Amino acid sequence: MTTPTVWGQLRAHPTAADAAVAATVLALMIGSVFVGHRVATHPLAPVFVTCAVLAAAALTVRRRAPRAVLAVTSVLTVVGAADAGDGIPRIQVALSAVVALYTVVSRTERAAALRIAAVTIAALTGAVMLVGPPPWYAQENVGMLAWAGMAAAAGDAVRSRRAYVAAIEERALRAELSREEEARRRVAEERLRIARELHDVVAHHIALVNVQAGVASHVMDSRPDQAKQALAHVREASRSALDELRSTVGLLRQYGDSEAPTEPAPGLGAFDQLVDGFTRAGLRVAVTVTGAPTDGPGPEPGDEDPATSVAGALPAAVDLTAYRVLQEALTNVHKHAGPGARAEVVILRAPGSLVLTVLDDGPEDGGREADGPGPGGHGLVGMRERVTALGGTIETGPRQGVAGFRVRVRLPVPTGVRA
Repeated sequence: MTTPTVWGQLRAHPTAADAAVAATVLALMIGSVFVGHRVATHPLAPVFVTCAVLAAAALTVRRRAPRAVLAVTSVLTVVGAADAGDGIPRIQVALSAVVALYTVVSRTERAAALRIAAVTIAALTGAVMLVGPPPWYAQENVGMLAWAGMAAAAGDAVRSRRAYVAAIEERALRAELSREEEARRRVAEERLRIARELHDVVAHHIALVNVQAGVASHVMDSRPDQAKQALAHVREASRSALDELRSTVGLLRQYGDSEAPTEPAPGLGAFDQLVDGFTRAGLRVAVTVTGAPTDGPGPEPGDEDPATSVAGALPAAVDLTAYRVLQEALTNVHKHAGPGARAEVVILRAPGSLVLTVLDDGPEDGGREADGPGPGGHGLVGMRERVTALGGTIETGPRQGVAGFRVRVRLPVPTGVRA
């Protein structure tokens, strides 16, 4: 256990510290008179001793009432100097006023402290010059002015240092709070992103599994070959769902885990596989890709998927968001548009943007809401969050004049940025 220092004990007990200061000041005021044995020929005046004792006693409350203590010690200094007696230094009692002035300046706002110091120094020095014997420029009077000025300067320096230390501590506290707030914000954003990924994966693949399982159950007895084919699609969709779930949940692993997945996130390069899955589930999908990257190479000869050439120049975040938006839109068509519905996907690569449009010819609203999730789901909300996070825009709602639903998304693509 560490033994507290004397300075630490005094800081822990300010009243005792002030009492010690008062006793020290009184000893200096009375003891300094005995220097040179002047008391032997010029005894101390009772008024001088009384003023010195009262001024020192006032210093015991200098922290609680600094300005009142300064006023009291200043008055006692003038009275004591007037009746000090011949041959006795007249301004010894002023030491208490000097300590009181230091206390006031060190604990007062700078502008007010400077005004108080100027008034106190002028009034105290002028009064001592008036009540004392001539000449007015005696050495004691000049010393009085110098000591008072040094006390004010020391008090201002201490006040400035305290303010500087307090400002540093406040900045450190704000920085710590900002770091904690930023960490909480990043955690919330990551949780929301993972939630969107899980929703997109589960909603898409489970919808396909549900449809294929229903087909298998319906034709099990009459057409066993078609039932086997439907079950094969169920197995494939479930395997894909498990793979994507494993990749998404793997984001929660600790850094350095050797089992963490390394598969890249899906993008428009895998859009043909997505469409193929919906086609096997019975949804007719027509895809139209227009435009070409303005800041990347054109499509390679023999490129079978036009969406791949468009995605080649997209940033990774835009590529993933485009894939997830199309996945969710087609999943909603499959779930809500009804049997026999047809979906049309248009991918437009314009300068500085990527525009995705998904149309279907199912019921007018298909059980979906233009500005919110459908019953029991959060698909449209998730799409809106993804698009907004990239600074894009999304429009959803029933088609005008015809049956069906429309989803239109515009994603900004920085010029000159490659995936």
